[in-house]
Amino acid sequence: MSAMQSMKSDADNLSMEFEQEETVSHPTSDNAEGVVSAVYEAKSQLINECLQNEIGFGRYQWQLFVLTGFGWAADEIWLAGVATVLPQIALELKPVRVEYATMAIYVGLILGASIWGVLADLIGRRLSFNITLFIAGVFGIAAGGANSFVTLAALVACIGFGVGGNLPVDGAIFLESIPRSHQWLLTLLSVWWALGQLLASLIAWPLIGNFSCTSSTDCAKSDNMGWRYTFYILGAITFLMWFLRYFIFNLQESPKYLLAKGRDEDAVKVLAHIARVNGKTLSLTTAQLQAVSGEKMLAGMSMSNWQIVKRSLSSFSLSHVKPLFSTRRLAINTSITIALWGLIGLAYPLFNGFITLYLTTHVTDASSNVSTTYRNYVIISILGVPGSVIACLVVDWSRKSRSGKFSLGGRKLTMAVSTSLTGIFLFLFTTSTKEADVLAYSCVTSLTQNAMYGVLYAYTPEVFPAPHRGTGDALCSAFNRMTGILAPAIKIVTTPASGNASQATANGPIFVAASLFLVSAILMLLLPIETAGKAAL
Repeated sequence: MSAMQSMKSDADNLSMEFEQEETVSHPTSDNAEGVVSAVYEAKSQLINECLQNEIGFGRYQWQLFVLTGFGWAADEIWLAGVATVLPQIALELKPVRVEYATMAIYVGLILGASIWGVLADLIGRRLSFNITLFIAGVFGIAAGGANSFVTLAALVACIGFGVGGNLPVDGAIFLESIPRSHQWLLTLLSVWWALGQLLASLIAWPLIGNFSCTSSTDCAKSDNMGWRYTFYILGAITFLMWFLRYFIFNLQESPKYLLAKGRDEDAVKVLAHIARVNGKTLSLTTAQLQAVSGEKMLAGMSMSNWQIVKRSLSSFSLSHVKPLFSTRRLAINTSITIALWGLIGLAYPLFNGFITLYLTTHVTDASSNVSTTYRNYVIISILGVPGSVIACLVVDWSRKSRSGKFSLGGRKLTMAVSTSLTGIFLFLFTTSTKEADVLAYSCVTSLTQNAMYGVLYAYTPEVFPAPHRGTGDALCSAFNRMTGILAPAIKIVTTPASGNASQATANGPIFVAASLFLVSAILMLLLPIETAGKAAL
């Protein structure tokens, strides 16, 4: 039977089954139970089969992998970028507490994650995808010219607002455009996050190492241009990423978002475009999709962006939040997932947000200098890249028991193991005083935490169906940023007012971070839904 005949047969069978049933849910996958209508699920399955058997994974998806990767890289570029310049900002601008710069970017990240993620479900993924990096690039360049700490903090917050939407939006776009056989690439997408950190550290090392003050007593702007050059370059790179995403790549709206909005004809047009770019032919038709529900829904309807915004916002409600808690099992899974993002959102910046300060306080070697500190940071960043690759290799491996009551491996176990190892190595980091030990534990921690984040980034959008995926991702990402804003507060109360810290006092935030990682590992094992081997709706 040809692919076209098979698709037609599937549509006819689904039409008979759902002819008089538009809102009753009979889920065939864990993440669909009680969340989407039976009609949407049936249509989504048709699109999944089309992506898997006809369109495949080709040129369009590889381009999308790179361009969504830019968004993830930009998120970490600026988190790492702010972390790298903290010592030099403290010397030149002399703030009351330099940690407030980290707090500022998290304020922006909270707003960005909340607004862009929710808008992705209301007006589509495309608008958020196309504007976030523009905002970050413009304000990133501007931040390099700040002449006061208050101005710098305000501009850094605007950067956070821009990049804050990339994690929930870009992951959703990529997941909803790839076949089931390639969903493991969503884990590999996190390698861009590690590459973002590496890029920021590679740029900061020579610039800050050669164009920086060594003392706050005589630190003029002209003598401390390294951190400003770093911001100028990072901003320009972010702006270039936006240019490539907006002008070079013809991004299509997510077909599953269009499906959720009843725009079947537009969804088919998007799939036809992806198939054409991949050199394939599409057999799925609008009629086949509409046969499932037995009626035409907004077919051929064309609206401007402003009309879409007005229509979506006028009907805004908690309709995208309630379905994520519609059943007991799903409510438990959603709650634990959000809690994990919150715990890790606090634990990660407690260490990584101030890592250049820790590298200074924990190394007692007199030969250590500014250049050495940033060289070590580059080495640590390099070790983060294989963490994402390792997670990608093991994330789909799972083995079910003969009784079928439990499974071993998959997303949950990979997350739990990598997260627990991160906590253990952070505890070991607090015991180190020699440069070699500090560097070794930092490198291993970088590897394991990037593996952890790689799986978490893949699991989260997979467990939410497309109609509510942006909102679900936004809740997780926003809570992640909300708890992250506590990291500088904890750093402030555990270190002297000068901002300097001995090894003994600097270990306080690291102990908290290590403990939170271990608690998170336990919670990961309690997640009731495993997404390995299942096509996302």
